Amino acid sequence: MRLVLALALLAPMATLAQSRTPILVELFTSEGCSSCPPADAALAALSRTQEVKGAEVIPLELHVDYWNQLGWVDPFSAPEFTARQEAYAQVFGGDGLYTPQVVVDGASSGVGSAGGLRRLVERATAAPKAALEVKVAAASPGLEVTVRAPPGVSGRLSLALSEAELSSKVERGENAGRTLVHAPVARLVVDQGAISPEQKVRLGLSKSWRRDRLRVVAFVQDPRGRVIALGTAAVN
Repeated sequence: MRLVLALALLAPMATLAQSRTPILVELFTSEGCSSCPPADAALAALSRTQEVKGAEVIPLELHVDYWNQLGWVDPFSAPEFTARQEAYAQVFGGDGLYTPQVVVDGASSGVGSAGGLRRLVERATAAPKAALEVKVAAASPGLEVTVRAPPGVSGRLSLALSEAELSSKVERGENAGRTLVHAPVARLVVDQGAISPEQKVRLGLSKSWRRDRLRVVAFVQDPRGRVIALGTAAVN
């Protein structure tokens, strides 16, 4: 009887010990950049193995468009992703835009090397954040996403839609002749303005996107861009 009671008391402690802090990792990258494939691979490996203690890596590749004029038009690139990187450049300063650049929880930035990425994620586990409840339902057209925030959370809500298992055979540019395999790629990122206790958002879908590989990532950022709340849900 004492053993059963002891195990019952230890169970919640074990669950707590195994809990992980979700960490949003944004990688600004391009298929036209020869330095980017190793960063893409490092993020894919880290999100697959989840080997950083205390961290649940939420990966998001954002393909910028300023490499497109140099021989290869990245099919996943969008000016909105370049604009997002420009906004971070205003916060972090430094040498302007570059790839591969990793931004972790909107709070720290660096070159997207495997070692640098791991160190930024390890440091981010020390910063607590709130959990967002995210539910996804089919809508006509697209998806209806419901986001619920706990009391006290304030900031700007953004929703990203990522697609996993994407790859390209690059025909021109610095990566000509290579087949590039990516970590989950951002298909869209939308700013929904100030967070409220419950928000419903409609997201459009392209027919070319595989629904079984899609995931919604919802996050709240403070005025300096730091991610203070985060939640995800698969698209079924």
